[in-house]
Amino acid sequence: MISNKFSRLLGERLLKISKVSDETGISRTTLTNIYYRRCNAISFDVLDKLCKYLNCNIEDIIEYTEEVQR
Repeated sequence: MISNKFSRLLGERLLKISKVSDETGISRTTLTNIYYRRCNAISFDVLDKLCKYLNCNIEDIIEYTEEVQR
């Protein structure tokens, strides 16, 4: 299962989507869709810009965990 931790990351750092958009060049629509988990994919370019801007690893934004089979 893949978990989107973007909203938690912004909350912990007290960052607003508009500020991240202005400073990274990523559209507000794209960031809002990631924030509210309305996207099915995130481009490598967007992930690269977010990791550089937030000084974090991809795992801090999205995380993979194995689902337990029953």
